[in-house]
Formats: sequence, C-alpha cells, structure tokens
Amino acid sequence: MMGAEFVALSLPPIVIGICVAVACALPGNFLLLRGQALIGDAISHVVLPGIVVAFLFTGLVATGPMLLGAAGAAVVAVLAIDAIRRLGRIEAGAAMGVVFTAMFAGGVLLLEQSDTSNVHLDVEHALFGNLESLIWLDATGWTSLVDPAALAGLPVELPRMGFALALVGSFVLLFWRPLSMMSFDEGFAQGVGVRTGVLGLALVIVSAIAAVAAFDAVGSIIVIAMFICPPAAARLMTNRLPTQVAWSVVFATLSAILGYVLAGYGPLWVGAAASVSAAGMIATVSGVFLGLAAIIGPHRTRNT
Repeated sequence: MMGAEFVALSLPPIVIGICVAVACALPGNFLLLRGQALIGDAISHVVLPGIVVAFLFTGLVATGPMLLGAAGAAVVAVLAIDAIRRLGRIEAGAAMGVVFTAMFAGGVLLLEQSDTSNVHLDVEHALFGNLESLIWLDATGWTSLVDPAALAGLPVELPRMGFALALVGSFVLLFWRPLSMMSFDEGFAQGVGVRTGVLGLALVIVSAIAAVAAFDAVGSIIVIAMFICPPAAARLMTNRLPTQVAWSVVFATLSAILGYVLAGYGPLWVGAAASVSAAGMIATVSGVFLGLAAIIGPHRTRNT
C-alpha cells in the first residue's frame, strides 16, 4: 500500500485500535489482580442498555449522553452484582454472569424495539463496531499529519479515544499507590486509610468510560478481550506490577496492529476473496498472545 493510501485508509483505524486496546488493558490489570476480571466483561455488556437509554432520552448519539448512560449502567450493574451476591449467597462470578447477560439482552431488546434507523446504532454495530470505516478522507500523505486543515478532518473517534486513553492513564498514574495496595491486600489498604470502596467504584467508572468511548468504533468484542487478555498474558510474564502493566501495554498494542493487518490481508494471503472483521481478528490475536504466555511465560506455573 502506498504511503498516501496507508495514511488515509489504515493509519487512523490502527491508532484508534491501539488507543482502545491500551485504554482497556490499563484498568484491566487492577481488575484482574482483585479477582474481578469479569467486571470488564460485564462493563462491555452493560454499556449497551445505558447507551440506548441515553439515545432514547436525548435522540443523539453523542459522547456526553453516551458516557453518562454507560457510567450509570455500570454503577447499576455493580450494585446489582453485589446485591445478588449478598442476598442470594452465591459466588461473585455467577452474580456477574447473571447481571451482564440480563442487561446486555435488555439492551438488544431496546435496540430492536427502538427507532434507530436514522443513526448507526444496531446489534451488529454493538458487537463489531465499524473500525474499518474510520478513514481519513482529507489525508494526502504523511505531510497531512502536520497540516491543520487536514487534521480537522480526522475521524471524531480518534480524538475521543485519545482523550479516553489520557484520562485512564492519568487515573492510573495519580492513584498508582492506593490501586496497588488495594489490588494486592485490600485489608492492609483499608488499614492505612485507603477508601477502597470509593476507589473500587472509581476504577469501575473509569473502565466504563474507556468502554463507552470505544463502543462506537469497535463494539463490545475488542473491549471484552482487551480488559482480560493483555493483563492476563502480562501476569504470566512477571510478578512485578510495573512490569506487568508494561507487558499488558505491549500485548495490547501488538494485538491492535497485527489484528488489523491480518484482518485486511490475512485472507488474501491464504487465497480468500474478502477481508474479515478487524474487531474479531484483534480479539483473536490477543487470545493467541494469552495462549502463548500460558505455554512459555516464566510465571505460568505459579499458584497465585
């Protein structure tokens, strides 16, 4: 592919995919260490009814209402999971499965019964997004990266995901120490004055912001994979948290790049006539990285 074509057609989707992957992987590390990896899965499902409800109230597919709706749905899901776990005396994973399945199904029903024909919001879009279509029509080559007029025509999903990544990264850096203590020993963290309940809820809300910012571009498939696969693979590579977070960023970035390339060109290399879903391939590559880490990772045999 020529440079001008690459900048216009492939660079924006790849960068957006990287931002999505890293923004989800960063909080995923702490959710994994807290034994709440399925919270990321739940968030990627429960944002759907929140987004649909926000659309029904406002009639707009805009970032502000979508974020509010998704954050509200995430809070409702967390409270519902905790209530089911306590009142029903069942394991937390089972409670998560009940809540996120029910809420996602409710979101699908709302979509099917609502008039969303005039906006790009449907079940297929909710699952797979539209990463391949996020092209930069105003780009004429690499010089467009420093051309203000061309930059004004960037897909709106790119600055949105850039902002979401900056917000998630800032949260992790600002609360690194209490997040680390809470993730490894919540009792100790409470003993030294960390408000673990508030911080845990903030972690969920930040994760929800990353998920809903990614929703329009990539759907729920990548979000589900990136909350779990890169952190889990990184955990098999090291027993030090800073190194684990760095590994998760590497795995997430490589998954986005290789997944997008393989989705577009992989079928052609094996003689197929058409490309496949970029979201599905990125999620698949992240799973391959996890599988490789489980086989060759230096810490794959530990019991913790």
